[in-house]
Amino acid sequence: MNPTNPNDTLRGYLIDEFVEDYALARVDRRTAITRLAGLTGSVAAAAALIAGCSPAAPPSPPAAPTAAPSPNPTPTAARTVRAAVGPGVSSTDPEIEAAAVQFPGQGVTLMGYAARPKAGPAAPCVLVCHANRGINPHIQDITRRLAKAGFATLAVDLLTREGGTEKVDPNGVSRTIAAMPMDTIVGDFQAGAKYLQGLPNVRGDRLGMTGFCLGGGVTWRVALRTPELRAAVPFYGTIPADDILAAEAPNLKAAVLGLYGGADTFVNPRIPAIEQAMRQNGKTFEKVIYDGAQHGFNEENEPTRYHAAAAKDAWEKTH
Repeated sequence: MNPTNPNDTLRGYLIDEFVEDYALARVDRRTAITRLAGLTGSVAAAAALIAGCSPAAPPSPPAAPTAAPSPNPTPTAARTVRAAVGPGVSSTDPEIEAAAVQFPGQGVTLMGYAARPKAGPAAPCVLVCHANRGINPHIQDITRRLAKAGFATLAVDLLTREGGTEKVDPNGVSRTIAAMPMDTIVGDFQAGAKYLQGLPNVRGDRLGMTGFCLGGGVTWRVALRTPELRAAVPFYGTIPADDILAAEAPNLKAAVLGLYGGADTFVNPRIPAIEQAMRQNGKTFEKVIYDGAQHGFNEENEPTRYHAAAAKDAWEKTH
């Protein structure tokens, strides 16, 4: 892989994530090889990646996390509109409206899932980027939770050009996204921002973004290239390569809150690089690292990843 190529950086992250899924017995060997082969180009290479792994159940997480302190102030643009809302907001909740939507993109009609309050003051806007499973029920619930907390929210479907998440084999989602030019990915979210900002009863000047796993990495890239973005909250996503940070970090306008699991071994080594880039360029950046929490700790539908205490605290900080 070429570390200066943003798509190689994304592909490497996805490979690491699938290897971890197998090592922690989240997927069986056949599924791991199928998904890895789509990213590496061969079954032999995929098998070699997991050859040294001995799947086993992960250790039980501690009852409560501890957060690493940061010398930087907390990004005020990412704070509460209403109280943070927990998992399980129904699509028929009387306080919100939620539905699949379509909106104009770069030469394509993009797909997504949107939710917003039915009443109340003009709502700030939040973009959501899904993980490597597309817009699944978890991401839809995240979108509704944000709407119930007072945000106009849009999850952009990066699988639009393949017919949308429901039309793509789950084992091929990562391969499809890894092959997308980063300019296209960022452009889709910039188009999503314009869609949100054009809705009635929204605060178009208050735009934020969050994303999970793969979506956390995309959140960084959108933030670096979208000056109107005021706040970004990447959950344990890949951090851009050094050359990208050197070229694009000076343009960052958003306050950024990075949320990480202490047991995440393939994202956390890059945290010092982003801290240095943010400090050198005078940007607002805060990190929180939850001891004992794994990569993907916010996914309540993934019992081998989910860390309830870390997820609750991180969600409250996101607001």
